[in-house]
Amino acid sequence: MPPSGYKLLDLTMKRQSKSFTDSLYAILTAAGLYDGPLYRLSGLTGMAFKFTVHERLLPMSVSAYGQWVAEHKPVADNLGLLTVIDGTRTRLPTFRYYQQDAIGWIKDSLDRGQGVIYWIPEFGVIHGYDDEDRVFYYKDGWSDENGIVLYDNLGLNFTGFFYAQSFGSKVDIPYESMLLESFRLAIHDWDTPHKTLPNTDVASGKLAYTFFIRGLDSGDYDEGGAAYILESYLESRKEIRLYLREAKGIWPESGEAFELYDQLAALIPDMESCMTKINGERQIDKQKIAGLTGRLHKMQAIEDQAMGVLRGLSARYPDPKRTTLPRWGIHTPK
Repeated sequence: MPPSGYKLLDLTMKRQSKSFTDSLYAILTAAGLYDGPLYRLSGLTGMAFKFTVHERLLPMSVSAYGQWVAEHKPVADNLGLLTVIDGTRTRLPTFRYYQQDAIGWIKDSLDRGQGVIYWIPEFGVIHGYDDEDRVFYYKDGWSDENGIVLYDNLGLNFTGFFYAQSFGSKVDIPYESMLLESFRLAIHDWDTPHKTLPNTDVASGKLAYTFFIRGLDSGDYDEGGAAYILESYLESRKEIRLYLREAKGIWPESGEAFELYDQLAALIPDMESCMTKINGERQIDKQKIAGLTGRLHKMQAIEDQAMGVLRGLSARYPDPKRTTLPRWGIHTPK
């Protein structure tokens, strides 16, 4: 690349998990900040446990798991990573100021050898720039080809959301502490029915199952979205099973939760068989919806039991993060 630009040639991204997790994995592995498997990262960050469903089963369900700054800050915290996040709506008059500021710090991150998570949509990784052409290069994980976004168009997309996140230095956190915190993040997601308030058309955690079942039973749902939600859900439950299989070696109390997710995983092949391709697009076979919703009811009950196990484990150990009242009370400082 000429002096006006820079590309991270060693950074590769492949869509396997949630798009945020895949982006984070690509950045951290390329920067030498993480060297484990993807499922472990998905578990440690709590991302594997996030399950959200729009009432009409729209594909946006998979990434609508809350206010992204609030959802992704604990991801970095539990990994011991310094992070910088910009998130706003493009319709706001302040957006251009956020955009122009982000152009500078994104380039700084790339110059340090670290990619930047970017909402395309979905999440992808900015891995290069060129000042002469005034463009950023990004990867979406679906293709080996580079995407290009003009500096002046950074953050502009049909969703109306701008989001970018970079990472800095890292501190070491005891692995057992990271595991315990990931369980607590999972419990919070499971127990919070709506994470995009005041809107209540997207359900989280336990309630997401109800929305999924109700949407399928109604017959009035987005067919591509329903298949995407199911695929993402099944992949994340495979990740959780692998994660807990490792975790029980450090936290034996989590062994029962692993056994429950092992039971859940045994239902996955039948669930996968409920999907078909029509005109090249993945859809749920309408002839198999009754069987699918029946299995979803079983999986909801199994996962609820597993969360009860993790909740009991959490209660046996101090949790200063959630029990210590700050000096300013329940309010954040101004």
